[in-house]
Formats: sequence, structure tokens, C-alpha cells
Amino acid sequence: MIRTAMTENGAVRGLPAADPRITSFKGIPFAQPPVGQDRWRAPQPCDDWEGIRDCFEFAPISVQDTPGIGYDIYCREWHVDPGIPMDEDCLYLNIWTNAKDAGERLPVLVWYFGGAFQWGYTAEMEFDGERLARRGIVVVTVNYRLGALGFLAHPQLSKEQPEAPCNFGALDQQAGLRWVKRNIAAFGGDPDNITIAGQSAGGGSVMAQMACADNKGYFNKASVFSGMFRSPYIVNDFFIPFSLKDAEKLGEKLFEELGVTTLEEARKLDAQFIRKTYSNMRDRTGVMFAVVNDGLFCKGDPQKAFYNGTRNRVPVFAGNTGDEFLDYIQADDDAAFAEKAKEFFGDKAQTFLAFPEAKRTPQGYAPVSPCEMGVKSAFRFENRLPDSKDCYYYRFVPDIPGDDDPGTFHSCDLWFFFETIAKCTRPYEGRHYDIARQMCDYWANFIKTGNPNGTDINGNVLPKWKTYTEESGFEMEFTPKGAVPAKESSEYTEFLLRKIMEREQS
Repeated sequence: MIRTAMTENGAVRGLPAADPRITSFKGIPFAQPPVGQDRWRAPQPCDDWEGIRDCFEFAPISVQDTPGIGYDIYCREWHVDPGIPMDEDCLYLNIWTNAKDAGERLPVLVWYFGGAFQWGYTAEMEFDGERLARRGIVVVTVNYRLGALGFLAHPQLSKEQPEAPCNFGALDQQAGLRWVKRNIAAFGGDPDNITIAGQSAGGGSVMAQMACADNKGYFNKASVFSGMFRSPYIVNDFFIPFSLKDAEKLGEKLFEELGVTTLEEARKLDAQFIRKTYSNMRDRTGVMFAVVNDGLFCKGDPQKAFYNGTRNRVPVFAGNTGDEFLDYIQADDDAAFAEKAKEFFGDKAQTFLAFPEAKRTPQGYAPVSPCEMGVKSAFRFENRLPDSKDCYYYRFVPDIPGDDDPGTFHSCDLWFFFETIAKCTRPYEGRHYDIARQMCDYWANFIKTGNPNGTDINGNVLPKWKTYTEESGFEMEFTPKGAVPAKESSEYTEFLLRKIMEREQS
């Protein structure tokens, strides 16, 4: 087993994982600590070290609101430790490998966690890479800066460092990917077979990295879990980057609340004071720092880059859970709803109103999944391009147990794709473990070859998963009975997808 490896900056030593056939390396630095004068700068090259560096524990998480305080579903689910170490010095990654020597060239997964670009960390227990590593995948989880420390924009930054004025967290992700490209062979990984993946804001991060032309050649597959959004009602189009001008105005407002006027003063402030001040401002206004259209790393809406084919075009594995982020038309009564239908759909409003799904629910009229719409519309546009790349769509709709009756809430599929549900406190039963094993098998196959089909970890042939196209409408549903191949049959869904695609083409 590889227990020590030589990186470009020095040797690192890992530990046997729970399965001693796997070695885990935790807390490998991939950039200089972004502190002092390096706060709000692009990640800088890491210094070399002497001897062998023990990489036995996760490094501190990025500065953010303290996890595990409160009773929301995520604090109960996995943000369980308020005492987890936190520091501005946070640019580290973790690796799980089952390679016996450096020449094996195993496929590589690079994972970006989610959390709205405000919260999250690689030490979350659902991201344990051991089960994927057992399937012959070298798993890498990359930490990055968050919130105001990761995504601040300000006129002074734009003036003083025009080559990298913002998007520091996204640049951290990029630096981690490039470190992997340069170093992963030492851990038995194949630098020419890399999949980038993430969920929620991590999925949005994958979209942003795919849209960045500078990343060409650094990966050849992508997985986007709950990270692609489009709504036919133009209400919840998440992850559309701020304009630089708008982001700079937000940065100026933060400086006012911090009580500073210059970048030099701001760089001397305590990181937790910045975090607390920003959190108060964010919670009061509902506006938060995230990816910015700076014309450098980011040149517009990453979803548009998927639509028009300007992204790094690689095979994609993407989907959503059944109950997350549902969008509705809000109206006081049927008459008001009909007027809004005319506003959204014009001369096709009556067709829309005739659908059984376009009815009133306790949450509003005509529920729709913007995430499903985002994935399927993107895949349809890709399929219309020359030399279209394979795209695989999933919908996660099993029963999730618990006395809170949570449904398939946002992020619940992570336990399954990483096959880590044994760490969850929910009363999962044997069939849930079977679903998790199956989902992890599909994903591992995709990471290896760009195609989820093949056999499971026990050598059994998995149910056939066809690509999603406008003609096939094929999707894989993960149900209480496991993977069930399905064909899109809803005229309502088809109507809404065509509405989105017509809008995006106009």
C-alpha cells in the first residue's frame, strides 16, 4: 500500500483507513496559507518542507459560521461538531487511495463540497472517500475559502490586482485541481483521467470550472449533483454570477460595516470579526458573496456556457433529488394565477393551465423542479451540438426514513453516492444500503470510463443506463426499490422544458 508519497513540495505520510487496504492522507497543503497580505489574493504556491509531513487529520475548516449550532436538518444530519477546528489557514486537500504503488494510474475524483459558498468543509462525514477508493478510485476532496474571505470584490482589489480581483474561493478550487494534475501520480492516480464533481454550490462550482477556458485539459469528466438550475417562471435561477460592479458595491458596503476604508486596513482585521460582521450583514439583507463575473475566471453564466457549447465539453453525470428547491407560481386565487400564466407563457397560457399539474398546492401553483429543468435543458442543448458528449441524468426519489418525514431533501443523496449511510443517524434499513451500493457503483463506473454502465462491486451487471437526449428522454430513477430505468413521459415537463429552451435561444 502507498503509505508515503512524494509531492512537489515534500514527502507526506498517510494512515490506513478503516479498511487497511485504503490509505488516507488528510491535510495536504496545496497553496500558501491565505493570510496577512495574501488575504483576498489568488492562492500562492506552497512552500517546500523538510522530512516527511504526517497527514493524519483534516486541516481546519474555512472561516464560516460555527457548524452544529441549532436544530435545522443539516445540523442534525452532518454539521454536528461546533468544536471542529476553524482557521483562515485552510488551503488543504485530502486523498484516499487503494493503489499499491505509484504506477497504477487509477482514475481520479476531485470533489468540491457545497454550502451556498458560505458554509461546508471536506471533513463532513458523508464525504469519506473510502468506499469509492475500494472501487479503484483515487478520491481527492479540496477545501476552499468561503463567504467574504473567499468571494469579496471591491474597487480597490480590482485596481490593485486586476489579474485576480475576486473569486478567490473558485481559484482555490482551480489550484487544487492543478495540484492534483501535477501530483496525483505519486498516489497511484492517473493525471489524464480526472473527474471533477460537486453538489449544490459544489455543483455550481463544477459548472464554473467547466465554463473556464483556462481549465482545458485538466479534467475529462464532470458530475453535477443538484447544481444546475433554470426555472420556467424566472424565479430561482441559482448560481448566476454577480456582475463585478454589483459585487464591488457589496464589498464597499462590507467595508463600511467593518469600519475600514482601505484594503490594507481590512487585511489587518481579525478573520472572525470579518466573518461575524459579514454574517450579520448577509442575514439582514439576504445578499451574499459568491462567484463573480469578472471577465477572467468567470465570463458570464456557466449554465449559458453549457447551452452554447463554450464550456469544456466533457461527458456529464448530473441530476437532482425529487423534493429539493421546488418552484411555484404564487397567486391569491385562480384568476390571478391565470393572469400570471399569461405573463409567463403568452398565447400558450391555456395549454399550460390545462395540465393537471398546474394546480394549487399549499406552497403555490404549478410546482416544478428548477434543478431538473436546468439539467435536462442543458443536456438537450448539448445533444444538438456537433460531436455531442454523453450526458446521464438521474432523479433521486427513494423513501428517506425519520420521524421528521423529510422527503428527498436537498443533499440527502450524498450519503448514497459516497456509500456512507452507515454514519447517518437515520433508521436506514438493508434496502437503503443496497441502493447506496448501487449508486456508488454507477458513479464509480462513470468516474472510470465516462459511462455509468457495467457491473457493481460484486460483479453483477447493473440495470442499463442510457444517455439523456431530447429524443430518448431517458432517466435513471433511484427509487425505494433501487435503480429503475424510466422514460420522460410528462407532457407538463416537456412543455416547461421547451419554454426554457425557447427563452434561452431568444
